[in-house]
Amino acid sequence: MGELLGSNSNRRGPIWFPINYLLVEALERYHHFYGDALTVECPTGSGRRMHLGQVAQELSRRLASTFLAGPDGRRPYDDTPLATDPHWRDHLRFHEYFHGDTGRALGARFQGWTLLVTRCLEDVARSRVMP
Repeated sequence: MGELLGSNSNRRGPIWFPINYLLVEALERYHHFYGDALTVECPTGSGRRMHLGQVAQELSRRLASTFLAGPDGRRPYDDTPLATDPHWRDHLRFHEYFHGDTGRALGARFQGWTLLVTRCLEDVARSRVMP
């Protein structure tokens, strides 16, 4: 069946930024309404409870991590030779969607909707500055 569905036919499916962004926004709005009283298990199966605002922050952090360089200087989405080239490594490309397990970039490059990650990056930066 995997051969029929293409190279990203893993159980999680591809990561599309517009859908994930809408989910983060919806969770933030529901948290604004319900407050800290409504909690859910996050991640599923972990036994860890979070209010919806915390879940939104966690999803935002995960989305941003796709574009943040790791200890080795590579970003999870970029497996090209440009990823470590000192002249190109900081020139980000905003692909159409990403592999659900590895975060590797897939689809067309320079998709405007993937720029939604900037809000996620802002949220991560804010959470690192504030206690």
